[in-house]
Amino acid sequence: MSETIHNLRPVIAGPGKEGSGELVSSRYAVRVGDVDVVLISDGVLPLPTTTMSTNVSEVDRNEWFDGRFLQRDMFDWALNIALVRSGERLILIDSGVGDGFEYFTRAGRSVMRLESAGIDLTAITDIVITHMHMDHIGGLNVDGVKAKLRPDVRIHVSATEVAFWKNPDFSKTVMPEAVPPALRKAAATFMELYSEHIVQFEQTVEVAAGVSARVTGGHTPGHCVVDVASNGEKLTFVGDAIFEVGFDNPDWQNGFEHEPEVAVDVRIALLNEAAETGALLAAAHVAFPSIGHVAKNGRAFRFVPVQWDY
Repeated sequence: MSETIHNLRPVIAGPGKEGSGELVSSRYAVRVGDVDVVLISDGVLPLPTTTMSTNVSEVDRNEWFDGRFLQRDMFDWALNIALVRSGERLILIDSGVGDGFEYFTRAGRSVMRLESAGIDLTAITDIVITHMHMDHIGGLNVDGVKAKLRPDVRIHVSATEVAFWKNPDFSKTVMPEAVPPALRKAAATFMELYSEHIVQFEQTVEVAAGVSARVTGGHTPGHCVVDVASNGEKLTFVGDAIFEVGFDNPDWQNGFEHEPEVAVDVRIALLNEAAETGALLAAAHVAFPSIGHVAKNGRAFRFVPVQWDY
């Protein structure tokens, strides 16, 4: 199923521009039926490991991180976005964290990596925002990005998500104290910049042939996932519904979840769906390129990354 970059249409991932200064391309492509999908790394977000497991003991948390040969205190959260080509439509899923956050200096690379791949931002016809946290809308807030987008670009955001960020509730979250104000500011900036381009939807929306978004809630009340289905094949980009620890421990709550109990139910449902259908799964915060299958492992799950074809 995997396709090398050079086999895809040039608008998805061309040979790239020289002078980016990067040793690796930080993008990976697959073909889902007749639809092309590219996962792009925005970088990593160093965050306290406590945010991965707010409802379990320190002993249990340390055991998981020790088993992964990871630090016990800080964890490099992967941050991925996606680009989808269906027919004449080019769809960006999320935009990364952008700039302006002094504690996230190792991320915010999405726009640069799109451009270094030879992708003109004016070619993007649609953008799907899984939810309005700053690491998903921040790339669009960067100075000069809006001017590079086409004037008729459509930005799909669930109506529930738009309503939530008018007066967001952080009462059930467990975040570093600097984060909620930054989230509020990023959401307000995004709405101010792009309100005329936002196309709100209720439960589901077809963005292009074989590409649709559906509201799951949980992580935020209006959080959505994006399904890509073509010729009997399927990939679901689950946004923040599933984290790295969520395969082994789907009931572990995340400090960035506004509806943690709902988020657990959503996570288990998506994992069961992927395991039962054999569809590919990709996520914003699973180690790049984050594409793989899900297998059941007793009461938990096992992530089976794709074999890289390059």
